[in-house]
Amino acid sequence: MLDLFGDEDTLALAAHHRTLPGRFGAGDRDRAGVLAGLEDLSARAGGALGVVLGSGFEGAPDLIAEIAARHRLLGAGPETVAVLKDPFRFAALCERLAIPHPAVSAGPVAEPGAWLLKRAGGCGGSHIRASAAGAAPPGHYLQARRPGRAVALNFLADGYTIEPLVFTEQWQAPSPLRPFRYAGALARGRDEAGPVPAALAAAIAEAALRLARATGLVGLASADCLVDGDAWWLLEINPRPGATLDVLDRRPTPLLIQHIEAALGRMPAIEAAPTDATGAEICYAARTCAAVPPLDWPDHVRDRPRAGSLVARDAPFCTVTASGPDAAAVKQDLRARIERVRALLEETETDHEFQHDRTEPQRPGRAAGREPRR
Repeated sequence: MLDLFGDEDTLALAAHHRTLPGRFGAGDRDRAGVLAGLEDLSARAGGALGVVLGSGFEGAPDLIAEIAARHRLLGAGPETVAVLKDPFRFAALCERLAIPHPAVSAGPVAEPGAWLLKRAGGCGGSHIRASAAGAAPPGHYLQARRPGRAVALNFLADGYTIEPLVFTEQWQAPSPLRPFRYAGALARGRDEAGPVPAALAAAIAEAALRLARATGLVGLASADCLVDGDAWWLLEINPRPGATLDVLDRRPTPLLIQHIEAALGRMPAIEAAPTDATGAEICYAARTCAAVPPLDWPDHVRDRPRAGSLVARDAPFCTVTASGPDAAAVKQDLRARIERVRALLEETETDHEFQHDRTEPQRPGRAAGREPRR
């Protein structure tokens, strides 16, 4: 496993792990570090079936190409990512395929308030701002504002067809500097009404199919949309496993296995959707935590920062998950569990400071002075 954080639950599951320098959401990757890390992990494993890429590579198809030259990619290739994540190429493709998509522009535009400023290849919503100047700086673009609720069709693709998994509902956790910051996602229970009408769901799935065929998309992906009554707009395709993996991976066959099968061109059989609703939400740090104390983490917490890690204010601290009979119960549990995590942190910090008047011990793999988490 190669990532920026080396969280406790990651280290507990991974046979080998290497931590990359850098900050999540920065928009660039340490090219040499990524390639060297993959070579090292492959050598330790005695060879590897392939490489599964997560978020953070959307703006670097050239790096994806370098990885593909050394290892088999289990997911979207560099040209697929280049088409889907270049805002102008993607908009042109949507227009050619008659898929509703907000207009994009480099500017200048006459009414800045009617546009959002986004970073090309950005993810997680933290890079999105209201447009003020009406022109996009280098590496950014303008996208026309559209009304509606945020939903995503999560699906598997094998380059020729798709297998829809579930529609997830998404919501935001605005902060003063990041008004469109991603908060969480939820999949409704099997017996609940879907988050979008059946006709719109079919139209969105058909659009995802046309895009998958046009670009050769393979593996797990999601189509992020805004839905407003009978109208809808496709915002983007995320051509890789994403933040909703905890929500999606609820069937008997692990979703990672199904992602690999689809990426290899063999669409797997999909079991029935689970009965319960499930959700996941990011718990953002209410203040800077200079050294995370050792915590007795509840089982429903993911992305657990290691003891001694620095987590900056407003950065993601961890992720909480919940399941229940319906969407309302899940949302209520998510809010309550986030508050309990924050209370646990406060209580443990107080006890830890009282009992230990010394430097926080370092966990294996963490060097003093590492980059802040996220």
